[in-house]
Amino acid sequence: MMARRFWIMLLALGILLAGPSGRVVAFPVDGDQTTLPPKTELNEDALDKPREVFRSELDGAKSYMINLGDLAFSSPGILGGVARQAAISCGTCHVNGAGNAKFFMPKMSTRPGNFDTTGPLFNPKADDLLLDPVRIPSLRGARYLAPYGFDGRMPSLRDFVHNVIVNEFAGPEPSPVILDAIVAYIQDIDFLPNSSLGPGGRLVGKVSESERRGEALFAKPFPHDPSLSCAGCHAPSGLFSDHQQHDVGSGGLFKTPTLRNADFNAPYFHDGRFDSYDQVVAHFDRVFDLGLSAQDRQDLVAYLTAVGDGTQPYEHDGAGASLKEINDFTTVLGTAIPAGDKDIVSLAVDTIGSELRELTEQYPDRKNTSVTGGEQQRVLARNALKELVLTLRRIDMAVADGRTTEAAADYRNYRYLMAAAVPSLLAGAEPWSLFNPKVHDSHYAALRQVMQSKHMPR
Repeated sequence: MMARRFWIMLLALGILLAGPSGRVVAFPVDGDQTTLPPKTELNEDALDKPREVFRSELDGAKSYMINLGDLAFSSPGILGGVARQAAISCGTCHVNGAGNAKFFMPKMSTRPGNFDTTGPLFNPKADDLLLDPVRIPSLRGARYLAPYGFDGRMPSLRDFVHNVIVNEFAGPEPSPVILDAIVAYIQDIDFLPNSSLGPGGRLVGKVSESERRGEALFAKPFPHDPSLSCAGCHAPSGLFSDHQQHDVGSGGLFKTPTLRNADFNAPYFHDGRFDSYDQVVAHFDRVFDLGLSAQDRQDLVAYLTAVGDGTQPYEHDGAGASLKEINDFTTVLGTAIPAGDKDIVSLAVDTIGSELRELTEQYPDRKNTSVTGGEQQRVLARNALKELVLTLRRIDMAVADGRTTEAAADYRNYRYLMAAAVPSLLAGAEPWSLFNPKVHDSHYAALRQVMQSKHMPR
């Protein structure tokens, strides 16, 4: 899903550091000049995003509750003050329900891809005075993977989500409907399909000799303890997890992670200490004295790679993908406006408005000298998106005043613009947008150059 912070645009004489409402926003390249620690990296300039597969869309369409949960998951408004100020949402760490392997926050991370959930930044009351970050997990298939937490301490996904919002990020007590909606959204995120896996988690199809040998090694009892094997914990018939906690020589008892789609879940282990399967296999070989040959290690890595694969793991981030997510969020208003639900309307307008403003910044304005051409197309795209934001504000004010009929009329106009005008205007301007890799690279090269000049000693 889209990032949660407004990207800072290059101006003729510097960088604009204040966002709407006057708050300071994080710089998208190195996190400087922000409420977050300097050199924070949230990977928000990535052009390829993890593909999100929803179980409900396989049979029909996502429900109101799933779309509401997706919206809340993408909203900083459900979290505490520091997270809101920095425009951090659940989706910042869990991009499209997957992990964010490039996430790095000084004083909260020891390496890209991990984060200290009991650190001082977001909720000082929860600070355990230790820098003990854990890997940011993927949420794919979470409905099958109880208990929750890196140490499996919570049997309920609802309790786990509540803990993240209230304790880890100091958010206000969420309403029951918001909590239930986020759980519904997470439970709808499916694994990427893997055609190499058949019944019982067995490899099927065109299986290489190395993968087949790796499969046999995976099930083979350990030499010095025949009661143990890789498959004993990562049970193929149980989505490659036994849902238990084990000590595998990494510093304590931790939940067995699934190996489904694990090719895209690096770094590995509870704290993200390993970058590759090779390192993971070497760790087990050393700790459990497995006596693996070089060929054995290669075969196990080949098997893990086959098991952890998934179809089309990434998709290019473009106007079409952004509009689809925004349209899903917008369906929430179709239910909340007639019901006069002021809280849900306000949350939806704030979140959708932020998405639209961020989408606007994908089409650089005239002041951005790193982009040439397509000026008229960019202006039209920006103006269309700004008109949508103004329409949403009118909807919010009308519902707050009890004028639901007016709000419904504005909602119909909003939907008409989104269907009839906006997609074509964005498509027309896309060659000169940050969705174009060449424009994207030029834009961020200019930003980096300005930041470097600002940091140079005088």
